[in-house]
Amino acid sequence: MYDYRNNLKIILNKTDADDKSLANSLNAIKAIIAMAEGNTANTQSIAQRNADLKQFKNLLLGLTKLIEVPGDAGAKNESLAALHKLTFVSGVGKRYGNVLGKLDQAIQKSKTTKDVVNKKIFEDAIKLKQQPKRDYRKGKRYTVIRALSGCNLINDNGQIVYRIKESQIHSLNLRSGDIVEALEDKDNSNYEAEVLRVVGCQKLRSRDYDPIEEFRYAVVQGRTGQLAITRNIKGEKLRIRCKEVTIPVDSSYYQGENIHLEDGSIVDLAWYTGDVRIKKNPADAVQIRWIYQVDPPKQSDLSYKKKDKSKKDTAEELTKLDMNLHYQRVGIAIGDNQNEGILEGIVTRYNGIPIPINAFEGKKKVMERQIKDLDIVILMTAYAAHDATWNIQEFASKYGVKFAVSSSKGYRSFERALYRAENGLPAYEGTQSIEYKETKKS
Repeated sequence: MYDYRNNLKIILNKTDADDKSLANSLNAIKAIIAMAEGNTANTQSIAQRNADLKQFKNLLLGLTKLIEVPGDAGAKNESLAALHKLTFVSGVGKRYGNVLGKLDQAIQKSKTTKDVVNKKIFEDAIKLKQQPKRDYRKGKRYTVIRALSGCNLINDNGQIVYRIKESQIHSLNLRSGDIVEALEDKDNSNYEAEVLRVVGCQKLRSRDYDPIEEFRYAVVQGRTGQLAITRNIKGEKLRIRCKEVTIPVDSSYYQGENIHLEDGSIVDLAWYTGDVRIKKNPADAVQIRWIYQVDPPKQSDLSYKKKDKSKKDTAEELTKLDMNLHYQRVGIAIGDNQNEGILEGIVTRYNGIPIPINAFEGKKKVMERQIKDLDIVILMTAYAAHDATWNIQEFASKYGVKFAVSSSKGYRSFERALYRAENGLPAYEGTQSIEYKETKKS
């Protein structure tokens, strides 16, 4: 508002004691007061108009969201709130009361459609999961002492501070003597601490830990009730103290909701080198450390069936490349939870063991540890970070891991890359002509 006080001071200072001067001053003061009141009314009118426009804008925004997502509770509440406030605007309720009433009922009757539900399910499925934020500054350093299953974390005084389950540390491939940073996790009852990262290693004295030997990727063979382990996926015989042994497997002991030991299951074995039972009965000393998930994929994940142009009920044959991975470990370099379920299904379809590798995050040393134990690694360039691409190629070459690149997001492209890696064909498909042999399976 304009400040009229200086004008009033000037008028009063120039006002004389005669009647004419006093009357003129009084008229001038009345004129100033009238101007001030008019300015205030105009200000209030503009403010009210802006408030009405804001409610109208909120109504349009709510209706727009409600059209995009029918039945959305938040959009319905926003629209109804703005609509009810508009009915109190002068003249609106009287002129448009019937229209606003019908709009109110239409908003309340809005329901979620099947398409909206399916769209939300799809968006949630492809949405990248946010990795939990970790404050590495709070992590403390401990030394790893490996157990047959899991490990112990000891401090500088040699005291056991935490015991970690195998399910948390298996992917880190920890060894006795590794130095890790860990943080206490009070919210998770499955383990006492969370291993943040591997920061180094040290050579332990033999008296400080019990040495462990392991036999990785062992194949369970036999019929139900007569399962045993004699070799691994590479055909190497199980030897303990230079003697070939057969380890019987009690499948009932390892059965669980998501664990099923049967003919063809892949497991890791471990035993203490100095266990006295090894000489007389090795089966008592050897323990299954890890069971790999090698279940066959669901048919719905592999929609490779040809269209039935004749619309008959007879099923078409399922095309399949002429390839058998024989339980080789296949690393899939891809981002976190980006279609990895279907890609893993393709690997298991050809009797391979899928191992996801996060090609967006992870230290170079951790990535090297993952790749050096693989037989094959497939790089999905559409899902990988640029610097990770070079690291994966470098480590694959260093450890003799079969390597191929899928430059497309399509599942056929990934399948062809797997075929090229297994058969020693060029890593990149490019424009060259490569023959992919197929077998037909009904």
